[in-house]
Amino acid sequence: MPDDVKFMSQAVNTPVTVTGLDHVVLRVASLERSIEFYGKVLGCPIERELETPRLVQLRAGTSMIDLVPCGPGEQPGRNMDHYAVRIAKMNPDAVTAHLASHGIAAGPVLRRYGAEGYGSSIYITDPDGNTVELKGPAEP
Repeated sequence: MPDDVKFMSQAVNTPVTVTGLDHVVLRVASLERSIEFYGKVLGCPIERELETPRLVQLRAGTSMIDLVPCGPGEQPGRNMDHYAVRIAKMNPDAVTAHLASHGIAAGPVLRRYGAEGYGSSIYITDPDGNTVELKGPAEP
């Protein structure tokens, strides 16, 4: 997306008005490993679990990250480039040290454009190879 993009008003009084990301559903090789990553590393608490169909839902601010196990013979696949989760503050040294303490390599801290404008972000990879962008607050 070019840097000269202007904020556009979303149409009002239409049948569909998107207000934010509700949830993403990830098919994972190991629920336990993914719960460890999203719960302990990223601090997303488990909000709800179902046995049939097997589903674990974690709270990510106002959104949810849903984890479902792969079926027999199925492998988790890359069907998206990445998704971004907003984080409350961006202290690159503290964030990268936290990630390193969990054995997670962090990409470089770069200024990127997101839903709230430009701000610092870091790319990491979850246990199933999904790229997760940790997006700090927008620049003032």
